[in-house]
Amino acid sequence: MDAWVQKLKPANVQTDEPLSKRIKRDHVPDSDEDSDKDSDENLQPDIPPLKPLPGARRVHVTHSEVGDDEASLHSEAEVDPPRRTAIESSLPEVKSEREALEEYENFQASQSNGNKDAASAASRLDSRKWVRGKTSIYVDAFNLALGTVLDEEFHLFDEKEMYIFDQWNKLSYEAQFLYVRLFLRKTASWHRIARLRYHNDIQDTEAAVDELQQSRDLPSGSSSPRPILESTKPRLTSMAQNNCVFDDEFTFADISEHHITSVEEATTLLSLDEVKTLAKEAKVQGKNKAELARSICRMSSQQAGLLSMGLRRSSTVDSVDSSGRNTPDAESPGPGLGEDSNRRKHFLEKILAITGPCIRLSLPVFKLFERVHLVFYRSTEWTEKSLTTIILAKISKRNFPKYVVSRSSNIFSSRDQLLEFETAMRTEYAVDNILEFNGPVTEADFRRVVDIFKEVYPRWKTLLQEEQEKEERVYESGEGAYLRRLNPAHSYTRIVHKAAHVFGRLKEHRREHALLTELLDQRLFHLARRGSWYQRRALLEEHYMYALEPDPAYKDAEMQKKHWKRIAATTCEIALEDRDCHLIYHYDIQKRLVKLEKQLKIPKRLQHDFGHVRLQKPEEHFVEGIQLKKDDIVGKKGRGPSTKTIWVDEAEDGGECSVEAMCLSWYRSQGWKGYHAEGGIVRTLFAYLFFDMLFLYIPNVFQTAYQTCPLDLHTDAFFPSRASEINHRLVEIANGGAAKLIEEVDGRERENRTCVVGLNWDYELDDLLELVDCFDGAALAAVCKVMAQEYGQRGGGIPDLILWRAEPSKEAMFAEVKSANDRLSDTQRLWIHVLTGAGVKVVLCNAVAKEVREV
Repeated sequence: MDAWVQKLKPANVQTDEPLSKRIKRDHVPDSDEDSDKDSDENLQPDIPPLKPLPGARRVHVTHSEVGDDEASLHSEAEVDPPRRTAIESSLPEVKSEREALEEYENFQASQSNGNKDAASAASRLDSRKWVRGKTSIYVDAFNLALGTVLDEEFHLFDEKEMYIFDQWNKLSYEAQFLYVRLFLRKTASWHRIARLRYHNDIQDTEAAVDELQQSRDLPSGSSSPRPILESTKPRLTSMAQNNCVFDDEFTFADISEHHITSVEEATTLLSLDEVKTLAKEAKVQGKNKAELARSICRMSSQQAGLLSMGLRRSSTVDSVDSSGRNTPDAESPGPGLGEDSNRRKHFLEKILAITGPCIRLSLPVFKLFERVHLVFYRSTEWTEKSLTTIILAKISKRNFPKYVVSRSSNIFSSRDQLLEFETAMRTEYAVDNILEFNGPVTEADFRRVVDIFKEVYPRWKTLLQEEQEKEERVYESGEGAYLRRLNPAHSYTRIVHKAAHVFGRLKEHRREHALLTELLDQRLFHLARRGSWYQRRALLEEHYMYALEPDPAYKDAEMQKKHWKRIAATTCEIALEDRDCHLIYHYDIQKRLVKLEKQLKIPKRLQHDFGHVRLQKPEEHFVEGIQLKKDDIVGKKGRGPSTKTIWVDEAEDGGECSVEAMCLSWYRSQGWKGYHAEGGIVRTLFAYLFFDMLFLYIPNVFQTAYQTCPLDLHTDAFFPSRASEINHRLVEIANGGAAKLIEEVDGRERENRTCVVGLNWDYELDDLLELVDCFDGAALAAVCKVMAQEYGQRGGGIPDLILWRAEPSKEAMFAEVKSANDRLSDTQRLWIHVLTGAGVKVVLCNAVAKEVREV
């Protein structure tokens, strides 16, 4: 089995009401990227905002500008670069643009032996044969995922769902192609059929649309999910739960005439010019498209005086959520609607006449296929690029590392477990939606999160106990770490983590402390957050618990405070001894412990001394150069000019260069060697030094033969699954064995230029050996430990330049380059703390313009 991929949807979710464009809050206390900052004055830890959890969800919006895939992106996509999914991170970089795919399919067609017989998706992938207009790389990958799941894990689907899969296989190629292309795009959007531009692959678009919109009868039989441990399963009434329960019939796609029943929804289908024309006719005004659309809706809506007649505006939510609702007869308005109804009907008909027929994928079937991909990809994130990258990786002429491919077919032991996992993800996303994306958080919002927490808490405790028994009796060493990410308790643990923060915001510190204790008592889920849990618990014990849980043995208030400060100091000591408390948290915990011991007046000889890891303030260097300023520079997509400065490289040929290149030339003139790598060389060193660790056999982390890293590398499961081997390797590096390891891997793999995550073969071996020779072994081991613990979160923020020299003495250092008005980011400060704490020299290189030239 060499297929594996996943789907990353836009950051939107189906809830009980339609979602407006969400504004992400600046300060949300959760992420796999938990920060190490925590001050006594600010009880909320300084933690970067959580990235929204992708899952099977659908956005209640419509879009009119539907052309090529590249031309119909959300405006948000132009602001935030897409995050790479797990499968994309594990596969090599490949050209996956539309031109590359077309070139590839044309090449495969030219290699065909002329046999036009039908073949399965798997056989076409194996034989690498495509026929233009008859097969597609997208359809084949989609069908390969479906076929694999039905072959290996068909027990996860009921009779009605299996019937739908059978009907899918009977669809024509063109209908399947259209469905897959829409499935990979904004699947909840309405698409104007006249603007679907797939003429190279679909000869008759209207026939394909009609085939997808055709109503099909379902066999009698239950598709309702069976109860999941009914005594402990939470009743999640606080969020939308659509478990794809089918009625007596279904369609693959919705018909606009049956579902678009309000002017509000219809206006979102129009382009700006079309809205302007309609507004002019309606004699309404507005400054932009949104205002014009609102004005049109107000014009078409009922008058206030008609409300007394019992008139109601049609619900957009109902029109989207109801998969089988009957559309009211347009020719038979309800009693008493009168002139107002005629006006709404007039505008609705006029808009639909402009747009023409539209198509939208049916929600229940769409969710069913997303569940198929969840099972196939063993993850909740996948994109169009994910779907094709694996095939492009397979046909690329590249060499991959040797490892054991392992794909278990019992990840989800039952349909009930799969449905509960899917529901848990939706619950988790509902909490994210409350706390992160809907404007300022109110006390009512916090109470909603508390209600959700109360619903999931009993089930969380039950699952923890079950998983602990598996860890002790079933799983082999390290086997369960990655699989637990597909356990409902993984989502529930994060909800409990969120609830602890909410209790803190509500000043219910006693409940917060109790929850943090429960989170720390388990060692199965979200291990990367243990450092932040320790930090927060120690803070509460130091400042609040003496008043909330006084010890009867102490009558005096000051004695109570000292008692709880001793407990806080013990918490810090336990944290520093905890193997799962990541290195990035140690510095702040050490500071708190030293402060507590001084307050408790512990004898000096008994106090902890962390002087060997005391952070040194980075040195500051000033490099003078000639800066170039260009006028009227327009950024990409019409944005403002880039903030990056342009300089003259005086040390080379006097040409233009970046500020980092200018500073690097200055350091070279001072006798240093180096690269402007921004972490690239650190990732290369990590790949060299941990090559065998990366490709060690761990069940289920290698599900295709074309991966450049295990699937768990970017998760908190990587380190604990290989803790013994990694720790032994860190000792070897600290003892000066890095050069030997690099030489062994380079001698074995360089000739083939093996594809390995982070490894750049363009770095010369001599430079790498000289660099590690100038590095202190313990410092290099500390850097590697941070990478092993948090590879996915700590790849950025590494200082711009890495420099070394052998004369007058062996020395290595990092330099963070800053020009005028630049400031250090949080991730950059974190890496400076890590490096200086490990004894590595770090400097801040300030670029100063001795001359500014206008060009």
